[in-house]
Amino acid sequence: MLRMLLRRCFLGAVTVAIVSAIIFLGVELLPGDACTAFLERDAKGQMLENCRKDFGLDRPALTRYFEWAGNALQGDLGMSASGRKSIAELVGHRMKNSLLLAAVSLSVGVPMAIFLGVITGLWRDRPIDLFFSTAAILAMTIPEFVSATVLILIFSVWLGWLPGIIVTSASAPASAFFPEILLPVFVLAMVMMAHILRMVRSSVIEVMAGDYIQMATLKGVPYWRIVFSHALPNALLPAINVVALTIAWLLGGVVVIEVVFNYPGLGRMMIDAISDRDLPVVQAIALIVASVYVGVNLTADILTMVANPRLRTLNMRGG
Repeated sequence: MLRMLLRRCFLGAVTVAIVSAIIFLGVELLPGDACTAFLERDAKGQMLENCRKDFGLDRPALTRYFEWAGNALQGDLGMSASGRKSIAELVGHRMKNSLLLAAVSLSVGVPMAIFLGVITGLWRDRPIDLFFSTAAILAMTIPEFVSATVLILIFSVWLGWLPGIIVTSASAPASAFFPEILLPVFVLAMVMMAHILRMVRSSVIEVMAGDYIQMATLKGVPYWRIVFSHALPNALLPAINVVALTIAWLLGGVVVIEVVFNYPGLGRMMIDAISDRDLPVVQAIALIVASVYVGVNLTADILTMVANPRLRTLNMRGG
């Protein structure tokens, strides 16, 4: 099992390294560079040359990549082109805000999704299952910006209960975002609940139809004991990967939601950096998002392997 864990960690590190190279290459292939974007009409002559020296753009691309990657490993993401500020400092507040949005959305959406997934799985094809399954399909098919706009119209414009636009500064403490954060949280929770609910529902139905569940029923084991002691531990294992994908999606910055609600997170910062042609910031955020995505999925794989005795047995036999 230890060998498998080390192998997964190694593959995760290799994936991040490959993604970092792709990100750097993609930025390099864009027309112009950080200096031409920053100087705009003044991007010519000695001024352009001095700017490229300041940013180190006059050196070979391979040298700059290894320097950028090495500095990123130490937490140094470079300087922004527009404000000439530390990117790590700029990203810090936005990362905190994205973590806040993700944490609140997860604390609301995941428990509700698992609960409703279990209920709809146990009462398959009954009215409660039909209602929540239909609602989940609608939540999955309706684009986030549509549901966000409708919620703003209802709760902010018509009823006036909640603010529709977030005006709190990016550097404000977490408590300052309440109640402004409630509508974005509701939209995100609704989307993630739909995916997790359907996964848990399908898993519960499959497990409850298993031979060992039928055997326990024939032996007279009480129904709810079968559900809680035998069915749920096995049915919830597949949900770990779905939750991990949801966390990666949230921490990566839900760009549409952040733009609609003017939320000062990583996604909104990415859009602003693209608009300003601040390529070092775009490059840094892309690397952060990729690293988070790989890290969360690696953690999910490890948790699934630890929680599932059959996987541990297979790994020990194979390793």
